[in-house]
Amino acid sequence: MNFQKITSIAALALAMVVGSNAFAQESKTYGKEKTVMVGGAEMYPSKNIVENAVNSKDHTTLVAAVKAAGLVETLSGEGPFTVFAPTNAAFDALPEGTVATLVKPENKETLTGILTYHVIAGKVNAADVIALIKKNNGRATVPTVQGGSLTFYLSGSNVKIDDENGNTATVTIADVNQSNGVIHVIDTVLLPKK
Repeated sequence: MNFQKITSIAALALAMVVGSNAFAQESKTYGKEKTVMVGGAEMYPSKNIVENAVNSKDHTTLVAAVKAAGLVETLSGEGPFTVFAPTNAAFDALPEGTVATLVKPENKETLTGILTYHVIAGKVNAADVIALIKKNNGRATVPTVQGGSLTFYLSGSNVKIDDENGNTATVTIADVNQSNGVIHVIDTVLLPKK
């Protein structure tokens, strides 16, 4: 066989391999779960809150805090939970040294309180929040797992959340469905009343 014929056969074989891989990829994604991109990673509804959160580049601080507070097992549990997940930028906006102080073992109780303040029992999708806001004349106050409350309202088409200290977060990505609830990404860390 001459070199040109060998090259043509190799090219044909490569095309067949690439074509079959593309087909395998396509059939793998055909009918796949409806995912949402968060922090550069797909969030799968068949995975739990922790399994998805660890893949988001925008939530490494939150994941570290959840681990430090000992909440991994809880948030991997059956639920359902609604989690308002602050981004790394939201944690970075806290006064310097706050996160480093909170993740120390001696501050575990305070950290746990802050994290569970971002959680509502049950699965509450964006449509549920908006319906609740409208039903309550534009503002809806909801209890958190921590025991405090969050107040929801609309500003234009954005869902806003006020904590008990007057801090306001905006939901930047809604309805990231999980096997044990739903995550809504927010741009501010919410703090319970001291």
